[in-house]
Amino acid sequence: MSALDDLVAVMARLRGPGGCPWDAEQTHASLVPYAIEEAHELAEAVEAREAGLGDDAHLREELGDVLLQVVFHADIARAEGRFDVDDVARTLIEKLRRRHPHVFDDLAVDGVADVVANWDAIKRAEKPERSSALDGIPVTLPALARAEKTMSRARRAGLALPQALADAGPADGGPADGGPADEQALGAALLALVQSASEQGLDAERALRTATRALEHELRAQESAQRESTQP
Repeated sequence: MSALDDLVAVMARLRGPGGCPWDAEQTHASLVPYAIEEAHELAEAVEAREAGLGDDAHLREELGDVLLQVVFHADIARAEGRFDVDDVARTLIEKLRRRHPHVFDDLAVDGVADVVANWDAIKRAEKPERSSALDGIPVTLPALARAEKTMSRARRAGLALPQALADAGPADGGPADGGPADEQALGAALLALVQSASEQGLDAERALRTATRALEHELRAQESAQRESTQP
């Protein structure tokens, strides 16, 4: 038996008769906060290792905690006769093969840009219900992460970001000479903005969420206008 098989058996035992009452009463919904927390702890472990402040043992532990969330959810579904962890793995394998035709099929690509473009095209075909390139970005992402994701999706979809963002200067909290030179300088600039906001009684997280929502609204309107202009 592999370690993964053993993990699945341990989880079933924990949630089965004579197992752990806490594990047995959990639901998909009740586990959501733990999945979010574990994902953040994994990110912290990765960043700590890259900075020379962590090690593989810590990273391995945090990866295990994320894996536990997958196995936990799969066992809840298994007990209800819906699907099991093998179904989860099969679905993932099918998706990886489908989205990498340059590896598992005979599609030719010319560098990473082609790979990303093909991935986006395949994903759009898989999810025809999504009418916008911005659909599917979780609204619960931290404000900065959601802002970055929104702008990344916009660029990949060929959407033009509002000129106000491009023209932002020091008075607007923007770069004075092309932007910070590195991540350390960027971090310092962001901290300075947060400090300034705090001193003025402003909520930086809420402000960024609000600005990102407004940006998303503008980008969606741009998409809609492009679609209308191409219709016969």
